[in-house]
Amino acid sequence: MVTNSGATSRIAVDAMGGDLGPSEVVAAVKLALHQSHAISGITLVGDEAVLAPLLRDAGLQRSTRVSILHASEVITMEDKPLNALKRKKDSSMLKAIELVKNHEAGIVVSCGNTGALMAGGTLRLRPMEGIARPALAAICPREGGHFVLIDAGANPEAKPEHLVHNAILGSHYCRVMLGIKSPRVGLMTIGTEEGKGNALITETNELLKRVDGIIRYAGPIEGFQVFAEHVDVVVCDGFVGNIMLKSWESLVRFFSMMLKEELQANPMRATGALLSKGAFNALRDRVNPERYGGAPLLGLNGNILKAHGSSNRRAIKSAILAANDIVRADVNRLILADVARANELIGEKAYS
Repeated sequence: MVTNSGATSRIAVDAMGGDLGPSEVVAAVKLALHQSHAISGITLVGDEAVLAPLLRDAGLQRSTRVSILHASEVITMEDKPLNALKRKKDSSMLKAIELVKNHEAGIVVSCGNTGALMAGGTLRLRPMEGIARPALAAICPREGGHFVLIDAGANPEAKPEHLVHNAILGSHYCRVMLGIKSPRVGLMTIGTEEGKGNALITETNELLKRVDGIIRYAGPIEGFQVFAEHVDVVVCDGFVGNIMLKSWESLVRFFSMMLKEELQANPMRATGALLSKGAFNALRDRVNPERYGGAPLLGLNGNILKAHGSSNRRAIKSAILAANDIVRADVNRLILADVARANELIGEKAYS
């Protein structure tokens, strides 16, 4: 991993936006600092009168790696994004984003309002040169490991050039988080035959062929192949990606519930479940959405990582650890170079 020495590696955490409140965020910070000595510092952004006692109770009040930036307002899940950005300028979310904009932090982690976070990040940090739309990248389990799904919901109405950029963004994120040097990129569609799919897929497929070499393009893929050991990055628009992500997360919860019910159906099954506890725990950890904690909004002049609003301390801890990996890798510089090369190959319209 290349250390991003040109920017601070401090992590700004929006401590007020999650469903479970700031106490869960502080507990997650304690877990993350205990697990990783590579975290140089965390700034908790929120109401100091609330956060200071929580840090004291957690034994972190004297830690040199934790500080508080006071913010008097909170953007709630019920707030309309653009209205909240205009009315709540002293909110914990916006002040955390400003830390990144002013190079006082390298990344924002927030469990808050998704629309407000994406809008605030895009307006304050602005898209990188050559990229029109940022994209959310999520990590999902598959046979033999994990894959990156991009876009997971930021841009539901995409153009072909946006999906080309998604392929580049997803490839670099895959290298950082999954350690795959040359990720295989697949384009999500309804069939692998040439010409199968809508106009967006047909044109995107042709453009991705042109930039093969900048990315490792494996061609179109369909639903049967997503969770097989076939590709490492699945590219789609945000409409399709968000449905895929939420369907997977819902399916994980469904099978967990059904498995628990069946294993507790009678004493013999319960005994067998006890003997197989290690295998069940390994499976749970592998498919658990909390494993990586959130999805980064890639393609901005700064780093933002969105965690679920309902995230508990373990999920937020995972998000903080992922944020540390992202900010310590010089990903944006590499993305800029690849996007510039790709835009030359696919034409000037990529900038529109």
